[in-house]
Amino acid sequence: MTTTIAPQGRTELRRPDRTPVRVLVVDDEAPLAELLSMALRYEGWEVRSAGDGAGAVRAARDFRPDAVVLDVMLPDMDGLSVLGRLRREYADVPVLFLTARDAVEDRIAGLTAGGDDYVTKPFSLEEVVARLRGLIRRSGSAVAAGRSESTLVVGDLVLDEDSHEVSRGGQSIHVTATEFELLRFLMRNPRRVLSKAQILDRVWNYDFGGQANVVELYISYLRKKIDAGRTPMIHTRRGAGYLIKPGE
Repeated sequence: MTTTIAPQGRTELRRPDRTPVRVLVVDDEAPLAELLSMALRYEGWEVRSAGDGAGAVRAARDFRPDAVVLDVMLPDMDGLSVLGRLRREYADVPVLFLTARDAVEDRIAGLTAGGDDYVTKPFSLEEVVARLRGLIRRSGSAVAAGRSESTLVVGDLVLDEDSHEVSRGGQSIHVTATEFELLRFLMRNPRRVLSKAQILDRVWNYDFGGQANVVELYISYLRKKIDAGRTPMIHTRRGAGYLIKPGE
């Protein structure tokens, strides 16, 4: 089967049913929203936009997007409030925050509130598209055309990179998009200690100026899902990092 190539030589992303990826753009700056929408349509994706929080919630219910680009500052409510409403109905949809604020605390607040990534204005359209591609692929809502199945196995823990399904001992485990990427990174490097800096660079694609507590937070999330009531697989090496190995 011939692999379809998207603009700039990138492999095309499609939904599992082979229909176009759906992205909801939420920004009250109409010119910016239109530029973003044009760039995403150029990827072959279906795009819908909203100019405020209430419109975003309505659009999400009707459109059922695979990803959301969400401005933090909206005229009727802030982006974190919109995220909370979206998460109640669509727990797994990846969200990329847009903001004019560049403080580390704002990035941490957005991510710990459930956002999956963060881009600070001004930004390049190419950066937004690249970040979205990563989020969409990690969420399992789309796959690369012609991509072959790939499964990672560590002990009785199994991760399917195509279907984004995780199981341990035959029991299905639900993980978020960010948790999936963190677990995949650990499972691709079994028995290897990975530092917080390495994890930040691989999972979030940039560092947080020393705010590595986000790694500890997501490691704790994974432990509750992977290790709860079982022999622990995720281990801490104090002062060095984290590793995964078969339960013994």
